[in-house]
Amino acid sequence: MTDEDGRHSTPLVDEAIKKAAVVWVSVSGGPARTLWCAPLEGALLVISGPGEQTAPGLAEATGAHVTMRGDHGGRIVTWPARVDRVLPGTEEWETVAPLVAAKRLNAPGSATDLMQRWADEGCALTRLTPAGDPVSGAALPTGSLAEPPRETPAARATRRPFRLHRVRRR
Repeated sequence: MTDEDGRHSTPLVDEAIKKAAVVWVSVSGGPARTLWCAPLEGALLVISGPGEQTAPGLAEATGAHVTMRGDHGGRIVTWPARVDRVLPGTEEWETVAPLVAAKRLNAPGSATDLMQRWADEGCALTRLTPAGDPVSGAALPTGSLAEPPRETPAARATRRPFRLHRVRRR
C-alpha cells in the first residue's frame, strides 16, 4: 500500500521496522552489509562514515535493498528502499540527528558533540524508506546467502602457541 508521502509498505515491513536494531543493506546489487539503524516514522535511519560504520555507496545511492530479521533471528522480509540523505544544517537534520545520536551506543561525548563530529567529518545520515513490493514468506530464498569473508587488514595468519617445555604426546 502506498501512502500520501510516496511510502510503499505492508504491515509486515512496518512491524519489522519498529523493532529493527540492525539490518542488511545491499546497494547496487553489491554484497549486503550489516548496519546499525534507528527506526523513525516508518523509515530507518543509518549513520555511516569516518568513525562510524562503513556503508560503501549508500550515501550516493538513490535505492537499496533492505533485509530484516524477525524475533527468531532469521530473515523474514526483504524490501526495496528509497535512499534519502539528510544534510547537516537543514531543518530535517536538526530534528532527526539528535534522535539518532541519542540511540548511538558507546559514543564518546554528548549527543551534541556527536552530531557536530558527524557534520564536521562528513558522515552520512541516510533515511531508508520502503519503496516497493517486499519479498517475504515462501518467496524468500531457502538456501544460504553466505559469502566468503572480505579482505581485511585485520586478518593475519595464526601461529602455533609458544611452549616453554616440551609437551609429550600420549
